[in-house]
Amino acid sequence: MCVGCFTISTAQVGIIERFGKFNRLAAPGLGCFICGAEDLVGRMSYRVQQLDVRVETKTLDNVFINTVVSIQYQVLQEKVYDAFYALTNPTRQITAHVFDVLRSELPNLELDEVFEAKDELAKTVKEALSSTMTQYGYQILQVLVTELDPPLRVKNAMNEINSNERLKYAVAEQAEGQKILKVKSAEAEAESKYLSGVGVAKQRKAIVDGLRESIVDFSGGVKGASNKDIMDLLLLTQYFDCIRDVGSAPNCKTTFVPCSKSMGDDLRSSLIQADAAK
Repeated sequence: MCVGCFTISTAQVGIIERFGKFNRLAAPGLGCFICGAEDLVGRMSYRVQQLDVRVETKTLDNVFINTVVSIQYQVLQEKVYDAFYALTNPTRQITAHVFDVLRSELPNLELDEVFEAKDELAKTVKEALSSTMTQYGYQILQVLVTELDPPLRVKNAMNEINSNERLKYAVAEQAEGQKILKVKSAEAEAESKYLSGVGVAKQRKAIVDGLRESIVDFSGGVKGASNKDIMDLLLLTQYFDCIRDVGSAPNCKTTFVPCSKSMGDDLRSSLIQADAAK
């Protein structure tokens, strides 16, 4: 009797047949089989595997979109026999289910809704695969929608819409800011004018009070002075103060011309007298 040897790596299992019929599973390590009677027909890995499926379909608003779905799956240790013998090509079986689910779900969603429902799509695909592939010895660990790729023109249009929306929001915020600025400026101007008016009123009240006190003091100090004399003196004092302030101001070119009711007649008489003196 001839005996053959083989090795099975860690996280793998070997399938041994005797005369074409399944006989046993070979654990990791060194194994033997009877040459001519038994044969190592295959190995199954317990490692997590990933399959990327690209699906092209259209949405409810007639936009074709490429969707990439990543399926992470693993062979169930208690169902190695089913995983090896039930399916000829498990990846094609998984791909077919992904196509079936996405091409039944995406046509019910508009393009914007597809991006929002990405997690729901992944959950639906996982539930459909789990209910089918478990009986064949495969466990679906995770399903991820890793890519949603509409045509370039559609992406540019979406970016333009988003840009316009943000620009409109920015313009509205800027207008609101200018409105607040103008309102606050008007309130500040009103408050400034109010305070200025209060200051002028207090200034005038102080001037009147000062004049009244000056008149009272002058009347008590100068005997025989009438109220008119006192007012004329005060006005003359203010007149000289005004001339002094104007004259001391830099770059001042103001000229004061005396004015009275008879100024026109006096000027006419002076001109006639000058003409007669010639």
